[in-house]
Amino acid sequence: MTSPKVVVLDYGSGNIHSVLNALKEVGAEAVLSSDRAEGLAADGLVVPGVGAFAAVMEKLVKVGAPSMIDQRLSAGRAVLGICVGLQVMFDVGTEHDLETEGLGQWPGRITKLESETLPHIGWNDVQAPKGSVLFDGVADQQFYFVHSYGAAEFELEDSSPFDKPKVTWAEYGSRFVAAVENGPLSATQFHPEKSGQAGLRLLANWLKTL
Repeated sequence: MTSPKVVVLDYGSGNIHSVLNALKEVGAEAVLSSDRAEGLAADGLVVPGVGAFAAVMEKLVKVGAPSMIDQRLSAGRAVLGICVGLQVMFDVGTEHDLETEGLGQWPGRITKLESETLPHIGWNDVQAPKGSVLFDGVADQQFYFVHSYGAAEFELEDSSPFDKPKVTWAEYGSRFVAAVENGPLSATQFHPEKSGQAGLRLLANWLKTL
């Protein structure tokens, strides 16, 4: 059996090398690239993200990522967002009174977490739904988060062409989206590549869907 080919999108943001190494550890043929043809041809595309929503969006636009992601998803081809890579899938990000348009794959906005202590750094429990593929075997494990912003709500219209999304939640001051599984588009607010064996299992679970 051949290893799935996964492109980690290289756009100048994110802890890309640790993501790359984690994917290789669980059996992927993982490469770092911003090449459009390579990104479209891969079995899976990973969109990492670290930093501010606006800065990440600016860099994604520069490498043509929005249309690449759109084209992959329209064809039912897998995309995985990590951290800010989850956040940019929503309509709008609000940081420091600045509103930035996201990729608009999901309705809603990213806002500051409701907690007295920010950023949210460290291990946290998650509440995964029944039937989750990503959290198969690790729903009772903790995952590693580093963020001050998140999605407090998740809602898709009934007309979505895919099955009803599976949304995983976590709490830090208030509830926020920890992960989403929505047809070919999946994303995690936490960093699976920094989450030890649980994170590796989650990535391995994702690879099985490719």
